[in-house]
Amino acid sequence: MKKLTALLLVVILALGMLASCETSDPSKKSEGVLTYAEYVAAELETEVVIEAYIQAVQAYNEQYGNTSLYLADPDGGYFVYRYACTAEEYAKLTRGTKVKVTGTKTEWGGWVEIAEGTAKVEVIDEPHWVWSALDVTDKIGTDELLDNQNRLCAFKGMEIVSISPKGGSFGDDIYVTAKLGENQIDFCVEADLTNAESDLYKMFTAESGALKVGDVVDIEGYLVVYQNAANPHVTKIVKK
Repeated sequence: MKKLTALLLVVILALGMLASCETSDPSKKSEGVLTYAEYVAAELETEVVIEAYIQAVQAYNEQYGNTSLYLADPDGGYFVYRYACTAEEYAKLTRGTKVKVTGTKTEWGGWVEIAEGTAKVEVIDEPHWVWSALDVTDKIGTDELLDNQNRLCAFKGMEIVSISPKGGSFGDDIYVTAKLGENQIDFCVEADLTNAESDLYKMFTAESGALKVGDVVDIEGYLVVYQNAANPHVTKIVKK
């Protein structure tokens, strides 16, 4: 009897582990939800339904009651632009959380996103997933670079060419140009994503002196597209 009980316990535990693995598969999609490849192939200005995990959330805009979301699944990245929500709904949009988003796929200057004012976001109670940065250094200067838009990407061994705060003074966005060989990329330290009180933001200010033109750095950021060119939103920078 004891042996039978022990055997049953082993079977129950094994089934439990299998169920846990199935529910924690970040590639799994609900019925009617597009895969990343299907999302890429979907026509612009049509309604799409996706499921992905929150990787970063912009600051809540109290005046307009919205935020923007950087999402990912194992195959690619998504961006939800100015999702209208309450402060209470915003509080549930934590990093790693799985969400189901229904909205209109659109494009602006080469940047594919879920259009402003169209997104409906449902928080799904699933294990959380956060991905590390994808190294795209070898794709700098190629057409393949923009295939990774909206993903968290790493750019290694970049030389800082210029640092320019928006409006001429620190407190808002900071525009940073960096190069690898002959190839230059314009980065943005976005105040809505990296606030002016963060250690990352302060690295760029003249007072800190932590970074200056000529420094070689490794940069991580979400690969945003602006005017059909890469314009990553910086999340991390390490001086070499």
